[in-house]
Amino acid sequence: MIKILYEDNHLLVVEKKVGILSQSDGSNKEDMLTILKNYLKEKYQKPGNVYLGLVHRLDKDVGGVMVFAKTSKAAKRLSEQIRKHEVKKKYLAVIKGIVKNNGYYEDYLEKRDFKSYIASKETGKLAKLTYNVISFKEDKTLVKINLETGRYHQIRAQFSYHHHPLLGDMKYGKKGKYPLALYAYSLTFYHPISKEVMTFSLHPKDGYFKDWQEEILKI
Repeated sequence: MIKILYEDNHLLVVEKKVGILSQSDGSNKEDMLTILKNYLKEKYQKPGNVYLGLVHRLDKDVGGVMVFAKTSKAAKRLSEQIRKHEVKKKYLAVIKGIVKNNGYYEDYLEKRDFKSYIASKETGKLAKLTYNVISFKEDKTLVKINLETGRYHQIRAQFSYHHHPLLGDMKYGKKGKYPLALYAYSLTFYHPISKEVMTFSLHPKDGYFKDWQEEILKI
């Protein structure tokens, strides 16, 4: 039931559903890497182990666009793009409170016990993002986020610290009636072989995003 957005001899671009791990954590929970390896093995009738490179991750509670590498060469080149911040990741989020102006967050984050905390420059790692306000209503705001660095729980930790936690975020805010209101809606990178610029986008439809469909479809 995985939605395939693009596939060639080097890449596999898919939609990750909310609640699925990016890779196994040793439990019996579903993970994208195993699901897609089984997909490739069945589709191409490959015996033995199938190679598939995980070049980036999304949290279990976050859905959206992911790219996987079907060869080690593609994996190496995509990983290099990520290291050089050439891969553009854009997210949609519904945050608590009314925000009327676009903004920019630059903090230092430190990971401790599966959570990120604001830290000093000496102990933390630089975390940068920009956001654009799409719309606001009642006591919540829909924002589009351009992630400039890829720190652990970066979006969740930074918005919480700046007094606008994501709705449904039990770790950095409080439990809501829907899952975490964060979705990786757009991914842009260079094809590792052809060097062509590739952009893939999806629109979230469930949870807190149900109330913003008109606005989301215009993005």
